[in-house]
Amino acid sequence: MVVAQCRTKIVATLGPSSSTHEVIRNLALAGADVFRFNFSHGTHDDHAARYRIVREVEQEIGRPLGVLADMQGPKLRVGRFADGKVLLETGRPFRLDLSETPGDASRVNLPHREIISVAKEGSVLLLDDGKLKLVIRKVGDDFLETEVLVGGPLSNHKGVNVPDLVLPIPALTTKDRDDLAFALEMGADFIALSFVQRPEDVLEARALVQGRAWLVSKLEKPQALDNLAAILDASDAVMVARGDLGVELPPEVVPLAQKRIIREARLLGKPVIVATQMLESMISAPTPTRAEASDVATAVFDGADAVMLSAESAAGQYPCEAVTIMNRILEQVESDEGWRMIMQASRLAPEHYIADAIAHAAQQVATTLAASAIVAYTHAGPTALRIARERPIARVLGLTPTIATARRLVLVWGVQSFVTPADKQVRDTEAMVSTALEAALKSHVGAPGDTIVITAGVPFGISGSTNTIRVAKIPEA
Repeated sequence: MVVAQCRTKIVATLGPSSSTHEVIRNLALAGADVFRFNFSHGTHDDHAARYRIVREVEQEIGRPLGVLADMQGPKLRVGRFADGKVLLETGRPFRLDLSETPGDASRVNLPHREIISVAKEGSVLLLDDGKLKLVIRKVGDDFLETEVLVGGPLSNHKGVNVPDLVLPIPALTTKDRDDLAFALEMGADFIALSFVQRPEDVLEARALVQGRAWLVSKLEKPQALDNLAAILDASDAVMVARGDLGVELPPEVVPLAQKRIIREARLLGKPVIVATQMLESMISAPTPTRAEASDVATAVFDGADAVMLSAESAAGQYPCEAVTIMNRILEQVESDEGWRMIMQASRLAPEHYIADAIAHAAQQVATTLAASAIVAYTHAGPTALRIARERPIARVLGLTPTIATARRLVLVWGVQSFVTPADKQVRDTEAMVSTALEAALKSHVGAPGDTIVITAGVPFGISGSTNTIRVAKIPEA
């Protein structure tokens, strides 16, 4: 059995550089826990082929692997120019309107009436990933008159960001709805939602998903930070999407936003992924910069559940090396005594209900007895999530009767998930203990003579009933 060694998980994006069985298998062996399918690129057939390979690799290596389907979301772009490209001069006026006439240095089509409908004088528009900056001086029924604050070249169909306005645009486009239906039919474990501004965006998707996958809200808009508590409450997990977030927020604010999101997500026991440009230089280089290694380490010290590779593993020249090096950084940080002290100091007070009290007690007992593992019996995942919220030093084993839950738990900090075989479903305390001891041995997190802590719900097999804690020793050989 191959077991992921790090408590912090790795999400690796699949793409042209990582579509073969050999590469995907090597990514998993190097430490990838979840594979991201980017629906902004590729066809449904491309994604289906990669999905089949992931499931084949899952069987070969003997541990669950997660699949995250990342929806494209609405894309806001300017129209096209008569000459394909213009130069906007700082201080000059520039008009954006609904006319489809090819643009020039004085105007261009903005095919998004929604922006015009909520625009206000003084609001800022960012073009081409923030390289150009405009301020709105006048709002008409079908146009915006702006002044160029930061000029530069602008070409056809470059992106538009509106950092200080809530846009009346749904997070799911027609394409997203088609992709969502396909991803769920394919068997995706996580659905990532782009362009989330309000909790209503998440609830709309939840009505479509109907519990078939966990919803991951990508936090890439300043408006999402204004509604962070409500969005977290509506989501199963969140992603700190630092690319778009870094376009719409000042660079100096992004690190603080990252820390705030991780802190508030952990408070609710919701997994959080830190994404974008983590090892960006490895798209074309075999090793990362020292700053990138520090960036990954910072996310680990902050307590993130997972760190993500995008183009590094999808289109880069060194996909397996990127996962390998990221895994090495995680291992190094998690073996540091300072990291352990931070995890201990940042533990949260338990909430006032039985399952959380049991999770808190399990961590305390495991620490006092120097237990090698906490074994959490869980049907849908909440028990393992609550124990992970404690950030215990002991390893966490999530035992579940369903492969769907096992695959979802691979995203959760510190949890190694296992499916209990049909002939070993727990029906009494004796079976609970013996199955837990066997799992600890098979996972290599426990050795003969080690102590383990076990949590479960009695009566057995009922989701959300965690109310029991036991301590057991692995028998000497």
